[in-house]
Amino acid sequence: MVKRVLERFTRDWRFRDAVEHVETVPARRAEYAEVKDLPENIMEYLEGNGIRLYRHQAEALEAIREGRNILITTPTASGKTLAFNLPIMETLTLDGSATALYIYPAKALSRDQLKVLRHLESELGITLNPATYDGDTPREMRPWIRENSRAVLTNPHQLHRILPWHHQWRRFYSNLRYVVIDEAHQYRGVFGSSVALLIRRLRRICRHYGSDPRFILASATLANPEEFSGKLTGLDFHVISGDTSPSGPRHFVLYNPYSKRGDPSAHLETSSILTYLVLRGVQTLCFTVSRKMAELVTRWTREQLDRENRKLIDRVTSYRAGYLADQRRMIESGLRSGKLLGVTTTNALELGIDIGSLDAVIISGYPGTMISTWQQAGRAGRNRNDSLVILVAFENPLDQYIMKNPSFIFERPHENAIINPENRLILRNHTACAASELPLTLDDFLDHDFSMAVAGEMLEEGELEISQEGLVCSTDPHFRYGLDDISSDTFTVICEGRTLETMSRSQAYREAHEGAVLMNHGNTYIVRDFDLQKRRITVERRDVEYHTSVLRETELRVIRKLRRRRVGSLEVNFGEVEVTEHYTGYRVMNYSRVLGKRDLELPPIRFRTRALWFTVPETLRKRVEGEYGDDETFEGGLHGAEHALIALFPLHVLCDRMDIGGLSTPWHQDTQEATVFIYDGFEGGIGLAEKGVEVFEDLLRSTLELVSSCGCSDGCPSCIYSPKCGNDNSPLHRDATVMILEHLMGMVSGDAKEESSEEAPAVLEEVELLCSEGRLSDAKLKLHEILEEEPENAGACYLMGAILREQGEAEMADYFHERARNGMN
Repeated sequence: MVKRVLERFTRDWRFRDAVEHVETVPARRAEYAEVKDLPENIMEYLEGNGIRLYRHQAEALEAIREGRNILITTPTASGKTLAFNLPIMETLTLDGSATALYIYPAKALSRDQLKVLRHLESELGITLNPATYDGDTPREMRPWIRENSRAVLTNPHQLHRILPWHHQWRRFYSNLRYVVIDEAHQYRGVFGSSVALLIRRLRRICRHYGSDPRFILASATLANPEEFSGKLTGLDFHVISGDTSPSGPRHFVLYNPYSKRGDPSAHLETSSILTYLVLRGVQTLCFTVSRKMAELVTRWTREQLDRENRKLIDRVTSYRAGYLADQRRMIESGLRSGKLLGVTTTNALELGIDIGSLDAVIISGYPGTMISTWQQAGRAGRNRNDSLVILVAFENPLDQYIMKNPSFIFERPHENAIINPENRLILRNHTACAASELPLTLDDFLDHDFSMAVAGEMLEEGELEISQEGLVCSTDPHFRYGLDDISSDTFTVICEGRTLETMSRSQAYREAHEGAVLMNHGNTYIVRDFDLQKRRITVERRDVEYHTSVLRETELRVIRKLRRRRVGSLEVNFGEVEVTEHYTGYRVMNYSRVLGKRDLELPPIRFRTRALWFTVPETLRKRVEGEYGDDETFEGGLHGAEHALIALFPLHVLCDRMDIGGLSTPWHQDTQEATVFIYDGFEGGIGLAEKGVEVFEDLLRSTLELVSSCGCSDGCPSCIYSPKCGNDNSPLHRDATVMILEHLMGMVSGDAKEESSEEAPAVLEEVELLCSEGRLSDAKLKLHEILEEEPENAGACYLMGAILREQGEAEMADYFHERARNGMN
């Protein structure tokens, strides 16, 4: 049926002009493997349910049996859940005291897995007492779970809160054999960097209680699985990436409304496609960009069905977070049973909640990552029949690039997932938390990636104190530091006395300044009061037909160059920069039409971060100015190149466009040349620009393809216009942008060459490196050098004492620790 509907759809006069490309991913046959020596109860369960193990599932079992940590990175519906549950159930069957911890990014996923574990408990005849432990767990149930559950399901935020109470979990941690981190690709950026340090805190607590659990990560397909899993946990992993499960043919349609004449709306086109499929009995899940749009697409679809087949109106509904749990369960059940034919949703149904096998998926707007695209597409075709996926493009560079370059989505590896557990601010937060859980010792610095240099700073500032057992934090940092923010400089958004959300200062300036239209869960609010002193933003719920866009001027200073990479004759630099952002006003807009401008008076935001940058030769400036006759054209070309590079950055590095910032200038004081900067939009940096240096050739190539193939004449939202531009998208010049990008592309042809850092490591970091290599005597010599110049350096005194204690010189260790205390005072 699906194949027949697709043929008609591509010929239908309403849709055919917007069909850019149809790709058929062929069916795949299953590959099975035999596994020996399974416990009898598991063998009976598999045979009784007619389950044969796929080869990748058997590989996971054997790797765990060999004592390895594993990362299973296979597509949706490939049997990852059984792959990680099978070895766990084997161990929990053979060892009646063994326990397992499951970490999920969302409560709904925990609830879904809880059903699976209860079913396994019943089928296998073992006592697991599986339970979720999160904010919804009744207080009276918590002590029982801690004492009796062998399989506990939680989320990172809850784990962060309960780690200080680890003594209450002694039984559980002492016997912990496995930690499962499902949907691991969700842990990236600031949140992922915090989770990485949270995992290190968990590992040291496990070691304190005598356990050393294996880690099992399950993830969508990544371009850098070994690097990512290592950074997330601090451990080595065996990667299992081959999908040996069966699947039917999947037909993937790239649909571009902006190829049609007139003034198309991607949202209305989405509704028309959903109506078309529902009328033909194709059970369809439609992903939208917001809660509000999920509701609107449902309403428009029902209105069309009211005209064409009223009997189908009740078989279409929406699904989103915010619905009552009973409502969501009813919709999930309706999808599984086939009672519902069409459901519009946010990404709430992207992850592994069981909704059965669907015929089709509509993805309204590229969801920002290839990972999410394939996760959402994987919701269709969960049996061996044909399935259909339609990606509807929006009018932005990412969507339009994919429409014009289908090979990128079908032939290229997925993005690099980036985290940076070395960000100094995130490290400070988690160092304080770790020191409040258990005293930090020299072994913790060497084995769990905590930084001696950062701890030294915290000693100097009094946030850490010295005890006989190690470094301690006497305050309560777990409530002061969360997992989502780097800085504690956060603003609270209040509506009618209720907290809507919290946001960083930079996000508040961008999205919630006085007079701004703030979007929250698909609803619109007007900011009535912006209190800088109390960090309190008061908003009023209003439905409005306009939006606001902030105006910003950016200054950037190069602090130090950390390394450079020569690609052909182009030098791409990476280093530390200081960014100063001046928020000067905002525009009031209706779609792309400016209704007015307002001034803002806000103190500037200044932060240090990491950036990549490259310079444009003077000969190219002269060529551009000679071609077009004025210097503003060259500046417009640089500005356009900056916008386009940032727009396509998320295709290569897993991030949101708002995670990165940029600056282009025809002359920069630090480089003395025309320069383009791309920087991490977070204090300290989180590794995005650094990865951008590695993939720069691919980024440049895709950017040139996008801008040169755009059908506009002067630049447009599909190529070089940016919705976040603080300079009102002025000046911009499309042809000059193409000329600059072509010249840069010509420069990068040739071999790439990495050049060493120009920065010597900080002295305490040098000591840390020596300790990690076991060169304690060299570390002591280096510390003596520091203390000769800075006798009261508390960090150096503490490290000297820690090394001496490690070497059994307790009396001298106490002497240096006393000096450290005196230095702190």
